[in-house]
Amino acid sequence: MAGPQQHGAQVSRLPGVKSIITVASGKGGVGKSTVATNLAVALQRAGKKVGLLDADIYGPSLPVMLGLQNTRPTMSAEEKIVPIERYGIKSMSMGYMLKAEDAVVWRGPMLGKALQQFVEDVDWGELDYLVVDMPPGTGDVQLSVAQLLPVSGCIVVTTPQDVAFADVRRAIKMLNTVNTPILGLVENMSHFLCGACGAEHHIFGEGNIEGHAKEHGLDVLGQIPMDTLVALAGDKGEPVVAAAPDSVPSKAYVEFAATVDRVMSETADDAFSPSEKFSSFFQMKKS
Repeated sequence: MAGPQQHGAQVSRLPGVKSIITVASGKGGVGKSTVATNLAVALQRAGKKVGLLDADIYGPSLPVMLGLQNTRPTMSAEEKIVPIERYGIKSMSMGYMLKAEDAVVWRGPMLGKALQQFVEDVDWGELDYLVVDMPPGTGDVQLSVAQLLPVSGCIVVTTPQDVAFADVRRAIKMLNTVNTPILGLVENMSHFLCGACGAEHHIFGEGNIEGHAKEHGLDVLGQIPMDTLVALAGDKGEPVVAAAPDSVPSKAYVEFAATVDRVMSETADDAFSPSEKFSSFFQMKKS
């Protein structure tokens, strides 16, 4: 069973970080990394000290999102990896260690070792929030993060289609199994806002997110509209919150970040700590 020693080890890994938020999804292609990056930028612009950790070892996208391709981290005098800063955010990604054409061909245990290094050997300093961009699915990285970090809460990203939420249910089940609190859902590409007439077009359907959230007893933290500006800015390494702060999607992200910050403030006394449920899960798998 997990005890005080295990919890102490997890907390001591990031003593200067007040809250750790993971951003997850049940499947790829829902814009999870875009959501994580713009959430981090919006929190920073609200006066928070923010770090952004790319936990997608196989498919790191943070260097592109922040316009930091071909950038390499340095070492401090204390022999710690110095996170790369842009837009006031400290960031770390496997993408900083690779050439653009390189692929990570590792088995599961190597993923855990890489994540541990990004946690223990990086000089994150004092942060209000460390936002962790998770890979899609329910695999090794998700379990490793739950073991390594005292996660304050997880935000689950989905799109409006029912088929997307089928995978979200699996993510929710996994998060509940490892006793990670879920802060709520965010619906990306919620609707398309016509630039000519101003009308909202719900291309993937309307109103599904509220029903799905209610089914699982969760809150909807935000609904981010579909806008070509988001993709174009992201491809240029300029998160839309920074590139076009007065745009509709940017304002939606700012509102989303404010909601997340409020929820985190309300639940600060209830922060997640490793529990016997998590240890029991692994013992059950071994038996």
